[in-house]
Amino acid sequence: MAGVLFAPAVFAGGQVYKPLPASVRAVLHRSVSDQASPKLAFTTQYEADFWLNEMSRRLQKRLPDKEYRTNLLKTVHYEATRAGLDPELVLGLIEVESRFNKYAVSRVGARGYMQVMPFWTKELGTEEHNLFHLRTNLRYGCTILRYYLDIEKGDLYRALGRYNGSLGEPKYPNLVRAAWHKNWALSRRTANIGYLPASG
Repeated sequence: MAGVLFAPAVFAGGQVYKPLPASVRAVLHRSVSDQASPKLAFTTQYEADFWLNEMSRRLQKRLPDKEYRTNLLKTVHYEATRAGLDPELVLGLIEVESRFNKYAVSRVGARGYMQVMPFWTKELGTEEHNLFHLRTNLRYGCTILRYYLDIEKGDLYRALGRYNGSLGEPKYPNLVRAAWHKNWALSRRTANIGYLPASG
């Protein structure tokens, strides 16, 4: 496939296909088909600007184009928040899955930033969806991780194992957790300092 890079350096596995009950399929179909406009969900614009600037600074070496980087971060925040996920966790997952390579393809065929397996578009009746499209990929990835979290009753370790197709093995969940906390998580103290109103 022209323009598609295979990414052996990333730790991408693949979600395991299991037929979904019709009710679950319908819910997930609605979730991935909703095309509301991305927006940052913060209490104040100041908080939104602080988060975006801080994450942009951390991502700059990987994605030098500021406009593209900003669009990615806004979309990550919107899709993660919409799915009830921590946006910084999702950034950690993307780092491990694709190293922020939009066109990454794993050995088992998982695609894009969040390494979504193509069987999802067929399963959900959305075969026209392009998993290399930024918003589409993040919508699917966040929806799938939320689905696995629900199956596992909030157990992130097991949900991440399902996401990567390595349920019960510690390596992948530990890599995501390490990337999340080391590179993306805002400490409570940093966040509180950052959100103080400017004086003067």
